[in-house]
Amino acid sequence: MQRLNALLSQPELIALNEHSQQNQAAQKIWEAIAPDNLAKFSHATGIKNQQFTVFANNNAVAAKIKLLIPSLLIKLEKQECEVTAIRVKVQVKSTPQPKPKTLKKLSPLAAKQLKQLGEKLSGTALGDALTRLAKNSE
Repeated sequence: MQRLNALLSQPELIALNEHSQQNQAAQKIWEAIAPDNLAKFSHATGIKNQQFTVFANNNAVAAKIKLLIPSLLIKLEKQECEVTAIRVKVQVKSTPQPKPKTLKKLSPLAAKQLKQLGEKLSGTALGDALTRLAKNSE
């Protein structure tokens, strides 16, 4: 237990914890002042040298935030933040891998009916396609 306490009281971890709390506070302020459609696609990291730093998920969001900087600065002033500028950076988030599509199978009855219809229309492109579909679903 003493080792754990000694580890947690290291200056680096204390500084990291303070930095994390500052980021959380900045994010709360950002969510309060930013329009909902922009707050979803951006996040604030903190205030440093009287600059409020915001990371946008893409260029379009960053451009929209830049257009709104004057009104956002007024809102920050009302929140009693000593900020003279808003710094906008683009930080593209990686997209998750798309889920593989699940193949749906036809019921045996549907496959039988497709096969019968394909036989009725044999010799035509539609008939041949229906026959292949019925075979693939078996």
